[in-house]
Amino acid sequence: MKTFLSNKAGLRLCLLLCAVPFASSAHPVADEMAAAARRFLSSLGPELKAKAAFEMKDEERFNWHFVPKERKGVTLKEMSPAQRELALALLATGLSSHGYAKATNIMSLESVLAELEGANRRFPRDPAIYHFHVFGNPDPKGTWAWRAEGHHFSASFTIIKGELFASTPSFMGTNPAEVRKGPRAGLRVLAAEEDLGRKLVKSLQEDQRKEAVFGATALKEIVTEAKRRVQPLPEKGIGYDKLNADQKAILMDLIREYVRRVRPELAKLDLARIENAGLEKLSFAWAGGLERGEGHYYRVQGPTFLLEYDNTQNDNNHIHAVWRDFENDFGDDLLRKHYTDYPHAK
Repeated sequence: MKTFLSNKAGLRLCLLLCAVPFASSAHPVADEMAAAARRFLSSLGPELKAKAAFEMKDEERFNWHFVPKERKGVTLKEMSPAQRELALALLATGLSSHGYAKATNIMSLESVLAELEGANRRFPRDPAIYHFHVFGNPDPKGTWAWRAEGHHFSASFTIIKGELFASTPSFMGTNPAEVRKGPRAGLRVLAAEEDLGRKLVKSLQEDQRKEAVFGATALKEIVTEAKRRVQPLPEKGIGYDKLNADQKAILMDLIREYVRRVRPELAKLDLARIENAGLEKLSFAWAGGLERGEGHYYRVQGPTFLLEYDNTQNDNNHIHAVWRDFENDFGDDLLRKHYTDYPHAK
C-alpha cells in the first residue's frame, strides 16, 4: 500500500501546487474539491474517464454499499501511480487527516484479510479495489458530487452551488477490528469508536444502565444496512439529560469521533446542526456484552442524525460504524431547497 497510500499532507501539497486556479468566490472547500476532481478526471484516458464520470442525476449516485461486490466507477487498481495519487488527493479534500488515516488503513486491511482467509476466500481482497466516482461537472461554484467506496469504506460528498455541503452516508468498517498476529499485530483502526462506546456504557450507574441497555445479545448487523434513506429508529436507550457531566462529555466525544472523519470546516457545520437541534434530545442505546471480545452494538440518535455501530461477526472482531443524516444524506434536503429557489437548475 505504500506505493499509493501516501500521507495526506503530501497529497494536499500536490493539490495546491498542481491545481489549476479558479477565479471564484465559492467556498474554499468547494474550490479545493473541484480542483482535485478536475485534476483527477483530466488525468484519465477516455476509457477510464467514461467509467469515473457520471451525470449528476444518475441513480448510481445513490447506489452505495460497504460490502465487497461489483461496482461502477474506476478503481485504484486500474489507475497508474500518478492517477492514484490524484484520486487520493481528491479523497483528502473531503476527509480530515484523522479520517484519511482511518480510510487508508481500512483499505490496507484487505491485505491482512487476504492472508487470514487464504486461498479459499469467497471475495478478492485487494487494497486497490476501491472505486472513485464523480457526478456532474466539478465547477467550484456548481452543484455536483463525488464518492470513494469499496469494502468497509464509503465516503459521499455533495456540493451545492459551491457553498453548501453534505458528507453522508459515511461508513467505516474493519475486519479484523484488531489485527492479532503478523507484523501489524495490535492495529485497531476504529479503536476510538469501540472504546468510547464501551467507556460510556460502563460509566453508567445501575439504574442508568437498565435504561441504556436494551438487550443482552447484540444485534447482528446495523439496522439501517445500506438503505437509500433512513428514518429515526425506535426510541431506545438513555437520554442525554439523564447523564452526568462526565458521561455527557464521553457521549459528545463519541459523536465527534464520527463527525470529525470529514475535514474540520465540514465537521464544524455538522456539529453545529446537531447542537442546534438540541443536545437534550440525544439518546444512547447499547445491546450485548460490556467487555472487550464480547459481541456488542450501540447507537446514538438525535433529531437530525444516527450513528450505528456493531461488532459481532468473526468472533466479535469485525466492526461496522456508520453515520447517517435523516434529511441530508446525499444532500437531499439542500438540493431540494436549491431546486426550489432555482427551478431552472438541472
